Amino acid sequence: MSTTTKVQIDTKTFIRFWVVIIGFVAAGYLLAKASAGLLIIGCALFFALAIKPLVNRIANLFPGKSRGIPIALAYLIVVGFICCFVAIVVPTVISETAKFASNLPNIIDGATNNLTFIDDLGKSLHIDNFREQTIKAIGDFSQNFVNLDNFGSTITNSITAVGSGIATTILTLVLAFFMLTEGPKIFQDFWSNYPNNGPTKKAKHIIARLSQTISTYVSSAITVALINACATIVTVFILSLIFKLNPGLALPFGLITGVFSLIPMFGSFIGGSIVALLLGFSQIGAGITFLIYTIVYLQVESNAISPKIQGKGMNLPALVVLSAVTIGVYTFGLIGAIVSIPIAGCIRVLIEEYSSDIKDDGKLNGSDINAKPETKLIAKS
Repeated sequence: MSTTTKVQIDTKTFIRFWVVIIGFVAAGYLLAKASAGLLIIGCALFFALAIKPLVNRIANLFPGKSRGIPIALAYLIVVGFICCFVAIVVPTVISETAKFASNLPNIIDGATNNLTFIDDLGKSLHIDNFREQTIKAIGDFSQNFVNLDNFGSTITNSITAVGSGIATTILTLVLAFFMLTEGPKIFQDFWSNYPNNGPTKKAKHIIARLSQTISTYVSSAITVALINACATIVTVFILSLIFKLNPGLALPFGLITGVFSLIPMFGSFIGGSIVALLLGFSQIGAGITFLIYTIVYLQVESNAISPKIQGKGMNLPALVVLSAVTIGVYTFGLIGAIVSIPIAGCIRVLIEEYSSDIKDDGKLNGSDINAKPETKLIAKS
């Protein structure tokens, strides 16, 4: 025999239930709409925490409480480096690529002189002088590639995307500037509303650890990138003497490997491969030699340089690092790849602090299972 249970819900509970559901849906919708803005704010916060050690070092050189001058100088250093990178690297890459494209027909002609089967293939397709026509088509493509008029029209067509990127970068830098100048006062005013007791000190301690984690990671990553860039400059300069290349390529190629090495896991290999390809455009032997150097250097960097410099800062297993980078790349692209490891380090800090709180609560509540019961010895008279 089945029984029926009747549940009665009053009107207020019913309305509250649907208000909560609608609130969650509306919050999710607003977060999705504001995702681009939240990403910019997150990037600004990451940039502010990243250059905070540089600001503090510059502030030590200038007496006074004002942080405007140290922040402005730190910005000049960072923005100046970016401008120098673009001014040095971009023309070199374009020049080497255009040189290779202009010589591509001669390279293919020399490589296919003894390949008579190409003409035989053309005859089977009822195409006369198939090899010459192929080389001519590649030559026309190369001339169009290096044509400044076509290049200028390509730049003009992409001016909207470039302008949007510049505007986003400026907005990020401005937000980071205000975070550095007004952020400490905002935090001070916020904490003044709470008593300086245990929970408040604990929250301050956690925030300080999170900030230190990001700053430590950025400092160590920049150090590893500088080592990679210097090693590349020396190697390319030596290769230029051996293969009679332009020694001026050493600096821009060093900047390429240094900047790409800031990308976790695969950045150093990508940067080395790009330099090897650009060197191969001029001398195939130089490109192959540099590729071999890159493979050897990556072994030294992953086994000696990175563990020595970055190991103490993050202390994350390789599986966690690779998983974080994969999630970051597929979620936010290149920016996600850069910020994924410090975010993983912050999560590790939160887990450690939460675990320590659980252990402390267990000890205070007498739930330490390893504690031995106190025994008393009573002497019999």
